[in-house]
Amino acid sequence: MKGDVRTNSASSSVFLFTSLAKKTNISQKIIKPYTRKWETSVMQTVQQLNLVYRDQHNSSVSESDDVHNIVCDVFYDVPAVFFSTGGYTGNVYHEFNDGIIPLFITSHHFNKKVVFVIVEYHSWWVMKYGDIVSQLSDYPPVDFNGDKRTHCFKEAIVGLKIHDELTVDSSLMHGNKTILDFRNVLDRAYWPRIRGLIQEEELEAVNKTGKRVGEDVFKKPKLVILSRNGSREILNESLLVELAEEIGFSVEVLRPDKTTELAKIYRCLNSSNVMIGVHGAAMTHFLFLKPKTVFIQIIPIGTEWAAETYYGKPAKKMGLKYISYKIKPKESSLYDEYGKDDPIIRDPKSFTQKGWDYTKKIYLERQNVKLDLIRFKKPLSRAYDFSMKRI
Repeated sequence: MKGDVRTNSASSSVFLFTSLAKKTNISQKIIKPYTRKWETSVMQTVQQLNLVYRDQHNSSVSESDDVHNIVCDVFYDVPAVFFSTGGYTGNVYHEFNDGIIPLFITSHHFNKKVVFVIVEYHSWWVMKYGDIVSQLSDYPPVDFNGDKRTHCFKEAIVGLKIHDELTVDSSLMHGNKTILDFRNVLDRAYWPRIRGLIQEEELEAVNKTGKRVGEDVFKKPKLVILSRNGSREILNESLLVELAEEIGFSVEVLRPDKTTELAKIYRCLNSSNVMIGVHGAAMTHFLFLKPKTVFIQIIPIGTEWAAETYYGKPAKKMGLKYISYKIKPKESSLYDEYGKDDPIIRDPKSFTQKGWDYTKKIYLERQNVKLDLIRFKKPLSRAYDFSMKRI
């Protein structure tokens, strides 16, 4: 929308006063500013905005618009981008795939001279992603529903552009930006906080031991295990840790939850040489790995398509050394529950083809993993050799 753009939260509307209003048959459009347009069920939950066109020579609005006159309370000389943090927000995969990466795609060319207007605004989302948002905009975000003032702009984009799963298509970008440019945004967002954490730890270590952090330590490749609870757990995780240490890794087990500070997760993974995790939303954190880092995704039975589509292919596009470890039936807890001859074990596709609900209820929510460590030692050793060459 270009011209005289004004918000009206009471009627969930964005008005554009333009001389073109009388020259077009379209006086109003409806949009839901969330990216998953192909997913009807979630789109039904997203708040809609009315995009209303009016003659610029008559800024008075009829009674049917529920307002007599829309007068600017706050005027900006930069564009606005409107988007929703409703939908699947609350799941880290969707927060990045449906929200943060599309926000970068849509707004990066404004060089931070842009205002974000958030529909279905959540304070926790702004707290969680504020470091990234501040790298994309010099202005505080506007709560569309909560801020009743009329905000006025000369230009607005309503909704976000999405390219593919967790990626940026450089052929569609201003300046041929890539997913690595997005990763650079993450780097700038989190390093000020990380530097503060490092200084605190160094000061604490010097006070306790008289030595700086990391002194007298042989450089081993660092392996991070993203640990899960509840479903798709690695049941023999402690033995996996022992195996990785025997091979020569320095191992850290990371158990992030919804309250874990993203800067701390970023610091842990950004400094790692290998990341291991079972397929699930937490694999989104591969975005925090440096290019050429090894990413081993453990793929439970019945989840191959989702694992490769949502994480495997995007990881390769980001330049990671990606290794998929597809578990054998005996490594699945479902094997003990159903036996080798049950179709759930013998023919997972016959269930997954019935739809996502079947995949979710059987293979995602009810499955744990007990790794065959003799078998898993092979990709782990490959990852160690690759990491040592890089070090």
